[in-house]
Amino acid sequence: MSQHGVGPRAVTRSVAFLTAGVLAVPALAGCGSDDPSGKPLAGQDIQPAPRDRITDGGTLRWAADSVPDTLNTFQSDADATTTRVAQAVLPSMFRMDASGRPERNPDYLESAKVVDTEPKQVVLYKLNQQAVWSDGREIGAADFAAQWRALSGKDTAYWTARNAGYDRIQKIERGDNALEVRVTFSRPYADWRSLFSPLYPKDVMGTPDSFNDGARNKLKVTAGPFTVKKVDRKDEEITLARNPRWWGEPAKLSEIVLRTVPRDKRAAELAAGTLDLAEIDPTAARRITVAARPQSSGSPLMGPGADRSAADSLESSARANGSDEEAADEESVARTKPGRAAAAYARQQQALSGFEVRKSLEPAYTQLALNGAEGPLTDERVRRAVARALDRKDIARVVLKPLGLPAVPVGSHLALSGQAAYADNSGALGDQDTEEAQALLADAGWVRGGPVEEQEKDKEKAAGPEGGKADDTGQDDKARRGPDPAGHLAQDGRQHVPGHQGGAPGAYAPKGTAAPANQESAPLAKNGKALTLRFVLPSGPGSQTLRTVADRISRMLERVGITTEISKVSDESYFKDHIASGQYDLALYSWPATAFPATDARPVYAKPVPAADGSLNVEQNYTRVGTDQVDQLFDEAVATLDEGESRSLIRKADSRIWAAAGSIPLFQRPQLLAARKNLVNTGAFGFGTPVYEDMGFLKKGAKPASGPSAKGSTAP
Repeated sequence: MSQHGVGPRAVTRSVAFLTAGVLAVPALAGCGSDDPSGKPLAGQDIQPAPRDRITDGGTLRWAADSVPDTLNTFQSDADATTTRVAQAVLPSMFRMDASGRPERNPDYLESAKVVDTEPKQVVLYKLNQQAVWSDGREIGAADFAAQWRALSGKDTAYWTARNAGYDRIQKIERGDNALEVRVTFSRPYADWRSLFSPLYPKDVMGTPDSFNDGARNKLKVTAGPFTVKKVDRKDEEITLARNPRWWGEPAKLSEIVLRTVPRDKRAAELAAGTLDLAEIDPTAARRITVAARPQSSGSPLMGPGADRSAADSLESSARANGSDEEAADEESVARTKPGRAAAAYARQQQALSGFEVRKSLEPAYTQLALNGAEGPLTDERVRRAVARALDRKDIARVVLKPLGLPAVPVGSHLALSGQAAYADNSGALGDQDTEEAQALLADAGWVRGGPVEEQEKDKEKAAGPEGGKADDTGQDDKARRGPDPAGHLAQDGRQHVPGHQGGAPGAYAPKGTAAPANQESAPLAKNGKALTLRFVLPSGPGSQTLRTVADRISRMLERVGITTEISKVSDESYFKDHIASGQYDLALYSWPATAFPATDARPVYAKPVPAADGSLNVEQNYTRVGTDQVDQLFDEAVATLDEGESRSLIRKADSRIWAAAGSIPLFQRPQLLAARKNLVNTGAFGFGTPVYEDMGFLKKGAKPASGPSAKGSTAP
């Protein structure tokens, strides 16, 4: 969600898919089996160990992307670190298991179930009798009621990011005793398990002032295995300490320090010994994997000639990563100062040998978004042609196979393999088919070799030496990708059309100019305009995977006659100024998959509607494609208490989303973490919610378990 998406569940979901068109939809793929949801493609990789083998005490230094602006997950500026803190210090009635399905959290709940459906849905929560806030007060109905009132949407003085589900509650009251909470709904709500996770104390939720400001920089009252000891914005750290009032299994660690470290600096910080756990990119993962291999006296990083061999190893790493900025910078240093750079690199590699890479797949997927609001992609036939041009299996292989992860394309917009709502519905659109893509484009009026008018923007480009536009860094940010008569690209990545005087990069021949003889390789045109799509990408470090995928997609589109114009923009403006505002034709970003798609995916696929001021309210549907049918299916799914029927409705909605081709799921995102080798019960959690009290360091001489040991976890 997220690398441009990569995102937390602060605002329903945190990076994108889409909605569907009115098309005949084939039978759902996979529905012939008893359980089309299957199994997770990759298990957790957390080095499980029983608690009796773990040292009592110690500090876990964990890299974070930021010190968040707020510790209130229900505010719009909450981020992934906000969620991480909440998981460690606050109650959650339900948490995710290793398959991404909600399970009752026994530390807080003895039971929770629907006890009435007529005349109203009633859920009865029976709380763990030992559950107390850190100030000694029992967790109870007053906390549930305060959170409902704050998030119901009825009082606009509360600055809430979302109220889904809470707006369906009619009343909350105490049950037969202080440990029971009765929640009565005004309308049926299938995703009731999503509520009260996390649960904040009434001290935070009780008034608008306390909600808006009281939990931004501190949490005085908590109820988890840890408490918030300190938020240090100067040193960019959050320190969590053991909660002395915790009634569950005592936390093994004394402290967890969440420290802000940029992703491109994490390998160096790990080597320097200032981090124990960090999410990393593939470049750093390769370094750690190499460092962990046994080295002989004549190996690249040890013995005589180590400096030169280390430089060679570094150069190979840089080449393997294409234009990866970090690897390229390291290679440059090694070339200019081979002795010093290689020696420093060798020392880092030796330090990194104390770490290992733990890998799984995130509960999130990367997709190609197609902006259906304007331009050629408003035509559903063109969107479908783009989708049919893609070899999604090849794209998944490019990203995941080198990491040793299952290279399987994602088959659903609304769930991932292993989750209850998952089914591969991609058959509603169809697999890669060049002829079908070309037929769709022809049906939409796009023909090869047609006359193309010279556009004003191309005249401007032709006047400059580079024919491109500089981005915030001053670098050329555009490159047009399209077929030329020889069937390949010019060195500068732009199309050079024969027959145009001067051959200026990016320029098209004036209207009436004869098409080249090899018309099969000419670009498509309609009404004097070439079929060119603006492909917007982030330019910052860590985005190399997206750029690699974009290059593959561009080449696939070339084969059917679609030209792409790559536009690289700063990370800061990528989502706000381009994706959310609709300034793109094609884009790559990610959406998290939750256990509650009827609630969480609804705003991502809701049909855009005109607002009172004349603007278009798209919620989180950044592709601007939606239909009444899909909206209706979501509405029915969220109001159906029969879980099987609700899942069936979600799958039908997904099938129609596929048919509209507004967004194309590509692959589940890799999850790579560098962990100190003696650190257990933590790492790549996959779908599962971390169990913070079980994290720790192995006792000297102890070995980890060979199977699951931490609650809710499975060995990879």
